[in-house]
Amino acid sequence: MKRIAQFAILPFLLTALGFITVKAADRPNIVWLLSEDNSVHYQQHYGAKHGPTPNLTLLAKDGLTFEHAFSNSPVCSVARTTLMTGMLAPRIGFQYHRKITQTNLPPGAKMFPVYLRKAGYYCTNNVKTDYNAVNVNVWNESSRKASWKNRSDPQQPFFHMQSFAQSHEGSLHFAKPAIDVTSLNTDPTKVNIFPYHQDTALSRYTAARYHDRQTVVDAAIGTIIDRLKEDGLYENTIIFYFGDHGGVLPRSKGYLYESGLHVPLVIRVPPKYQSANIWPAGTRVNGFVSFIDFAPTVLNLAGIKIPATMDGTPFLGTGVNASLIDKQDEAFGYADRFDERYELVRSFRKGNFKYIRNYENFYPDSLQNNYRYRMLSYREWREHFNQGKLNEAQSNFFKAKPVESLYDISSDPHEIHNLAGDPAHRETLLQLRSALQTHVKKTHDLSFYPENQMIEFAIADGAGFGQAHATEISTLVDTVDLALIPFADASRKISKGLKSNNPRVRYWTLTACTSFAKQAARFANNAKELLNDEDDLVRLRATEFLAIIGHTDPQSTIYNILANNPSGTVATITLNTVVFLRDHHGYDFQLDSSKIKGSHEPLVQRRLEYLNQEN
Repeated sequence: MKRIAQFAILPFLLTALGFITVKAADRPNIVWLLSEDNSVHYQQHYGAKHGPTPNLTLLAKDGLTFEHAFSNSPVCSVARTTLMTGMLAPRIGFQYHRKITQTNLPPGAKMFPVYLRKAGYYCTNNVKTDYNAVNVNVWNESSRKASWKNRSDPQQPFFHMQSFAQSHEGSLHFAKPAIDVTSLNTDPTKVNIFPYHQDTALSRYTAARYHDRQTVVDAAIGTIIDRLKEDGLYENTIIFYFGDHGGVLPRSKGYLYESGLHVPLVIRVPPKYQSANIWPAGTRVNGFVSFIDFAPTVLNLAGIKIPATMDGTPFLGTGVNASLIDKQDEAFGYADRFDERYELVRSFRKGNFKYIRNYENFYPDSLQNNYRYRMLSYREWREHFNQGKLNEAQSNFFKAKPVESLYDISSDPHEIHNLAGDPAHRETLLQLRSALQTHVKKTHDLSFYPENQMIEFAIADGAGFGQAHATEISTLVDTVDLALIPFADASRKISKGLKSNNPRVRYWTLTACTSFAKQAARFANNAKELLNDEDDLVRLRATEFLAIIGHTDPQSTIYNILANNPSGTVATITLNTVVFLRDHHGYDFQLDSSKIKGSHEPLVQRRLEYLNQEN
């Protein structure tokens, strides 16, 4: 899983032992500049026609542009925790946004600024954290006033992280009266409307407004660059600019499409540190890099040994081979709960081909998330679907998905045409499917334990728990992947799985049945027996399956779970099913929060707010 490189550790060892004092002249200052909710699709530097970014262009002229940089997760807290740890979220247990509880990092592991501080760096963050893992003494200062200027010794090297919210999803939360085309710099009639979006005045206004935000962010980046120059630090500082994940028009943030994962990355390495740079200035690097690689890269640039607990590998600095980086062509993505909305999805991109595994494909992408639907474009899109005004590409967002998808990004950059059923691409499909299956097994993906069980069993040491339960996790992956083979071939194992002594095997077997939907109706009686299962989530998945195939009304089982299970996490998962069955299958529910034992959980309240609103 890890690519091995040699690292310069002597300066680190001497510093740790107190034999030398670290000064800015000895090691580079490093600055991270992050624009929130920002994919490559809206920047002129990456080919967009609108939203000029002159400061970014100048930075890239003297630096490097990475054509294939990826967030491993399409949402803030998971992506940022990945950045800070260099670890894959599902291996550790911080893959859910927002966290119900913080997970622990592996024993002895720290967020990377801790290692920098131990090596003599002054580390500041301005200002967003949003971590899903327990963090201790990460920063010297983390506030709106945090800056390298606050260090007591001007010769001390520093790491500074600055986030820019001007491009955040919230910038597109406006009321209809606020729509003012004259306030835009980008002409809405000239913007490119993606094929899965409807071409309406609101869509065009929203896209134009977002293009404008790129220039606003660029100006803020320019301010930081100017401060570094004024302080005489620009030529001593390696600057990273990147998006903290993709976004933010509909079907981007929160989803494992390229619009949710493919981020801009520009890095300027000053001439005095060119030995750390393995490409000439102005190069556009084609090799793939992911967020798990960023922390190891910073440590490598600082001459610090990379902890074995990190999953990523450096792409700059001592021991890095440019030709090997140029050949890297793989990226792994993960999406789980986004606020109150549950769904398990994994992706694997190799070269121009992208594979997406929708483990709970029956949940449409459009499944309600309260924050997401604050955006008027989302609301209009749903209204027009309900009115039958959309074409197939625009409608797919509101329908059940295939269990697996394969896209050729070179000819289909917006991932519209699923090639999974195309015989001409059968070999590619099987290769990428196998690669993803191998990856989730080798990383002991903890999402195959429902979130309530992960919290109960694995939160103290998710990585250790996953290793100890690797065999079971592999079995669970194979169980739900029965949905990938013809039903006739899967039937015998489904029958056996429904009778398993392991509740998680029963749960994922029912998930496979639900993916098959009416094809699996022969197992309705087996599922009906599981309505009385000892595990409430097995009961929930059984009633979900039966409701989808129109066999059994789900209300009594769901009301019973909500009334008797004290877990706020179980209640959140259950209400996800309630919203799904109500909005997409027409079942009626009458909910009373006083009869929900887990109603103390804030995510439960978010669901109730939506379910109880006047329609």
